[in-house]
Amino acid sequence: MSFKRILIANRGEIAVRIIRASRSLGIQSIVAHSTADSMADFVQLADDAVCIGPAPASRSYLNIPALLFAAECSKADAIHPGYGFLSESATFARCAEEAGFVFIGPSPSAIEIMGDKIMAKQTMLKAGVPCIPGSEGRLPDDPDAIATIAESIGYPVMIKAVSGGGGRGMRVVTEPENLASAITLTSEEARNAFGDPALYLERYLQKPRHVEIQVLCDNHGNAFWVGDRDCSLQRRNQKVMEESPAVAIDRSQIAEIGNLCVAACQRIGYRGVGTFEFLYEDAEFFFVEMNTRLQVEHPVTELTSGLDLVQAQILVAQGETLKLRQQQDPVSGHAIECRLNAEDSETFVPSPGTISNWQIPEYDWLRIDTHISAGQKVPPYYDSLIAKIITHASDRDQALARMDKALSEIIVEGVRTNLPLLRDLVRDPDVQRGAVDIHFIQNRSIET
Repeated sequence: MSFKRILIANRGEIAVRIIRASRSLGIQSIVAHSTADSMADFVQLADDAVCIGPAPASRSYLNIPALLFAAECSKADAIHPGYGFLSESATFARCAEEAGFVFIGPSPSAIEIMGDKIMAKQTMLKAGVPCIPGSEGRLPDDPDAIATIAESIGYPVMIKAVSGGGGRGMRVVTEPENLASAITLTSEEARNAFGDPALYLERYLQKPRHVEIQVLCDNHGNAFWVGDRDCSLQRRNQKVMEESPAVAIDRSQIAEIGNLCVAACQRIGYRGVGTFEFLYEDAEFFFVEMNTRLQVEHPVTELTSGLDLVQAQILVAQGETLKLRQQQDPVSGHAIECRLNAEDSETFVPSPGTISNWQIPEYDWLRIDTHISAGQKVPPYYDSLIAKIITHASDRDQALARMDKALSEIIVEGVRTNLPLLRDLVRDPDVQRGAVDIHFIQNRSIET
């Protein structure tokens, strides 16, 4: 089937990205938006728009009945969830399909399997994907039994929420005497954030890098890995800067893990785009989780693979067969992405307000994904991301140099941004050497 109209159940720069991909395929887009976003540029850019509720996400972007009503009254054929919000909600995917709409993403069952961290880990082990040593399932209620499991894994351990995501529901324990209180705190956090207090334990790796494998699958059993990314530069478990390909890892090892990810996708009948997240330490990969959606950092893979992943999502959802061949190494050149956030660069406290001055450079090697222009408001209710700055070059040194140039020419006034941090990072000697791990920004802040 061919879609005529797609409802976008999201906001901001990803809404703009989906609008443009839809338009390139001759498909009209409808944006479902909150009252806080009524005058936003991305709402004006869409072919149609439906207000679904007040500013709080719980009453708008997370309101499944309102989103389905918007899809129905706008005569949409399909719903694209973007990333965040309900993009990894099996309930939303199932409700959308039961209401007669195509969910542009994996099947509800695949989302459930990979959204449950224990089930995902067990699935990956069966597929031969290496995983971090940890508990075999959900932790029991007995504190003594939990202590025994932790001792068998070895300290330090990481407590994780079974239904967690986005860096939440996680806590590191270095000493046995702190385990019980940490379990109680993390369980309550998980209950409040995800509605599920269940936890599990994993070995805490000391200085790992965060490496991802991007996969793309259709409904006909075809699956491919189309790129890898290094996302080690993070703060509070939130990514700040990403690049493709990963630095200083043998490409044959990347291909090996990529092929294992493809096999895992075929095992569960996965469709659409997805990302396998790994920690990489001492030349070993350890599976962490799979994101069953489009990633914020998908542009670096698009630039190094030559693919339009959002278009591919839509085509797969329409039932089309992917016309790809698996390459030994599908990555060409080097791409880097920096997340420009409306936040204090030192405290990371969000900085909502009105953009009074917005100046961004234009180069053929520069891509900027944004929903912002001068005069636009950055509301306090949602994620602080206002733009993604992406450079592409034949090699990493040139991509970094281009990123340095682009960041030096960007002017944003009216709100505080993390531009100072981004500029410092691309000039940091350790970043330039690729000698970083997931604790780099945190340790750097402590040192300075």
